[in-house]
Amino acid sequence: MILIGQFDSPFVRRVAIAMRLYGIDFEHKPWSTFGDADKIAAHNPLRRVPTLVLDSGEALIESAMILDYLDDRVGADKAMIARSGEARWRHLRICALAMGLGDKGVSLLYERVLRKEQLDLWVERCKSQIAGVLEVLEKERVAVKTPYWFGERAGHADIAVACVLRFVGEAHPELFDASYRSLKAHSATCEALPSFKEIVQPLAPPSGD
Repeated sequence: MILIGQFDSPFVRRVAIAMRLYGIDFEHKPWSTFGDADKIAAHNPLRRVPTLVLDSGEALIESAMILDYLDDRVGADKAMIARSGEARWRHLRICALAMGLGDKGVSLLYERVLRKEQLDLWVERCKSQIAGVLEVLEKERVAVKTPYWFGERAGHADIAVACVLRFVGEAHPELFDASYRSLKAHSATCEALPSFKEIVQPLAPPSGD
């Protein structure tokens, strides 16, 4: 299988880390959605990442869809999320908050680096959404007494949150400050894992030039 996308994207990184934890081998194509859009388009007409090209040549898009496929492939006993019921939707809720946070973090970054004149209304909206999600995640993480969000081992929620926090911390350090102590601790715990140390890339935002 081929995983397309750079690891400074929290969406690509969460998929790569899950594949590593699942023991699924993949070839990595660190293509950029800006500089390598035509290459990506050959597999994904949206020209977005992550894109996972299966051995059959068929391509899966969007991190949630890719992870659903991987969970099914490894089976319920190994999957890092419950197959059904309340445990599953509670887990997916944290993932959705994290991915929404990532979306807003990317939007705010692009506004800064790609537009000569930023739209203040959009900037403030993104900042308020980012702050709102961080506050919710911080409050909920404080209440968790297990090493990871839903137990003794890392799951998709832990990976999603940690990957997004790294991105937001690099792209917008003023928004993810020391007041989020539980999230900082969660991030540090995950980033200390071998798979996180292996699959990482400093943020390299596109240039508006």
